Amino acid sequence: MDGADYGVLAPAWAGTAAASLSSDTAFVQAMLDVEAAWVQVQADAGLCSAEDAQAVHSVASVERYDLVLLASRTPDGANALIPLLGMMRELLARDGAPHSASTALHRGATSQDIIDSALMLVLSKTLAQTQADLRSAADGLADLAQAHRKTVCIARSLTQHALPTTFGWKAASWLSAIVDADRQLEAASQQLRLQWGGAVGTLASLEQFLEGGHGIKTTSQQLISQLASRLGLQDPGVPWHTNRMPILQLGSALGAAIAALGTFGADVLTSSRPEIGELSEPREAGKGGSSAMPQKQNPVRSVLLRNAAFSAPGLLSTLFTAAGTAVDERPDGGWHAEWSALRELARLAAGAAFHGSFLANGLCVNLPALRRNLALGGDAVLSERLATVLAPLVDGGKPAIQALVRRSLGEELSLHGLLRAEIPTDRLSDAQLAELFDPAGYLGAADRFTATVLADYSARKEQWQSQN
Repeated sequence: MDGADYGVLAPAWAGTAAASLSSDTAFVQAMLDVEAAWVQVQADAGLCSAEDAQAVHSVASVERYDLVLLASRTPDGANALIPLLGMMRELLARDGAPHSASTALHRGATSQDIIDSALMLVLSKTLAQTQADLRSAADGLADLAQAHRKTVCIARSLTQHALPTTFGWKAASWLSAIVDADRQLEAASQQLRLQWGGAVGTLASLEQFLEGGHGIKTTSQQLISQLASRLGLQDPGVPWHTNRMPILQLGSALGAAIAALGTFGADVLTSSRPEIGELSEPREAGKGGSSAMPQKQNPVRSVLLRNAAFSAPGLLSTLFTAAGTAVDERPDGGWHAEWSALRELARLAAGAAFHGSFLANGLCVNLPALRRNLALGGDAVLSERLATVLAPLVDGGKPAIQALVRRSLGEELSLHGLLRAEIPTDRLSDAQLAELFDPAGYLGAADRFTATVLADYSARKEQWQSQN
């Protein structure tokens, strides 16, 4: 048994790019990358030799480490970096590296510097994949919104038939949330920060080393800026070891993406119930089968979106609790609780975006079912319109119209017939009354709202394309 986390109990991200991008292997490699980059920055500044940097680079490959052994030693220091450093130095000695390489390794740094920065590196790659899939999902939803701008269907409120709407507007509503979530992810990805502060955020050890001379004119700030640039992270200018807002910003953005996709998945699940039948997932070989019932085609993509949406809030709660109860210059457990919660949020977001992309780009819309379910509500789904327009024509006004609606429902009578009997034709012609019962005539600003979302999406897509 190698102890690897393959995601067997996490189907929302298992088998997707998130599994490898955020694996233990990827995280350990990120820690190694940070350590190697720091020694290279020192070498570039003349604080150690190029030979030192090359020696550290040679041991900064995750394939050279026994991760099961590393994991077994992790509890001894409450984080993986402490035993990893020991293993790196053992390898340096075994490789015959100069002692100065071991001295330059981790100089002036602390575990939190490496771990927080490594998490940012892992998140950088995972966020990029999430955004790519999220934008693909947006493309699919935009196509649906455009294609169904005139497709009339029933809108539901508190699970009940309410008023007519268009399927285009429903798809545009999903699209709007996903575009908003993408904006949050982009803002978060642009704020992935290097953490570098030394033991308690004062850089005391590094400052003392630099003050010791060496005939080299450089400052800790210059070194840190160069390290941030080398790693592709932002340089905030100060450590953020006690300021956990960067973690909360990331977690919140990931949670928003999961929520947007969860709503999409939940609506598809409801609409794909056989008795509703308005939507269905694309049929894909090997997807949706039942272990016991051969006739079943389960909506697995939507189920996984909902799975992610159920799982995310507890992880977000962990991040907020850890941030809100952080103490001292390094929290006693709160910092540690962030790691797995943030990684799992990233995995869920990436996995959900992957499945959401397939779902949005292959969703099947059943037009006959949309018409059938709209008709199920009968004339009553237009009662709001009828009460507003016809109140002046009926004795008793709006309350009288509402009473006719209740009678129609209670006695299963035609509302059209009741109103026709109540209002003389010289006040309202048959053609005018029939027009009031046309659902397509009571869609309000649905098409304008759809057009607005599509325009926002188009502008956003131009930004995406300009970034590539």
